Amino acid sequence: MTEVRDEETVRQQRRPEDEPGTGVVTAFGRQLKLLRTRAGLERAEFGKRVGYSADSVASIEQGRRIPQPQFIEQADEVLGAGGVLTALKEEVGRARYPAYFRDAARLEARATGLNLYAVYAVPGLLQTVDYARAIFQMQRPLLSDEVIEQRLEARLARREVFNRRPAPLMSFVIEEAVLRRPLGGPQVMREVLEQILLTGQLRYVEVQVMPTDREDNAALGGPFTLIDTDKGQRIAYAEVQDDSRLYTEVARVRELEARYGILRSQALTPRESSAFIEKLMGES
Repeated sequence: MTEVRDEETVRQQRRPEDEPGTGVVTAFGRQLKLLRTRAGLERAEFGKRVGYSADSVASIEQGRRIPQPQFIEQADEVLGAGGVLTALKEEVGRARYPAYFRDAARLEARATGLNLYAVYAVPGLLQTVDYARAIFQMQRPLLSDEVIEQRLEARLARREVFNRRPAPLMSFVIEEAVLRRPLGGPQVMREVLEQILLTGQLRYVEVQVMPTDREDNAALGGPFTLIDTDKGQRIAYAEVQDDSRLYTEVARVRELEARYGILRSQALTPRESSAFIEKLMGES
């Protein structure tokens, strides 16, 4: 079945449920406050035990700050919650992402294989902190500083996929224009190019560059990702202008599989791509 989103669904997704202060984040904060109160701990004392200030604890309890996984685990243990708080850890973690990306983030974290085609910016999994920050800061409408930090934490957390064992097989095809677009400035671009090179050296990762001067390009329809799930299913993900779709229909997924396969044959090989990126770094 293909997921299709009408205008009403899109409007619902653009509600501020991806911001601190709503949904599961608020529910977690209320549960935390109830357990802390029952334990007879003031915010300052509880914060001392979990390594947070009283103000930070207040922000979490009021749903204004999304807690880190380590905080949730420590809070559950300190308050003797018996897993009540840790049971919410995955849902709270997903709240760090924009609403339109949450389903894809969940699938990505458990994927056995990922194939990404990047057209506009360096893929999130390959971004440095400064590159990601530059992207978030230039987003319009403007994001608050708190939301930017939340998004940065979430983007860095996604890189945990590289540490999984067994690691998923990953392939990236990146348009040359992406690597030449100086988002954040020359130094930021040099750092992200270096990170792409280093990540491409991992045995389970292949990075290919699609040169701008190629006369053939099988994927002019835009960026997309093919995700191999831990259930043995392949799902396609496409995103544009803060709207997204997950495709599960076999015929549609096979179309995108074919495009990606042809695209890889048209792009530079991984070895050629590494040399190309090294040359770009030398030019900066």
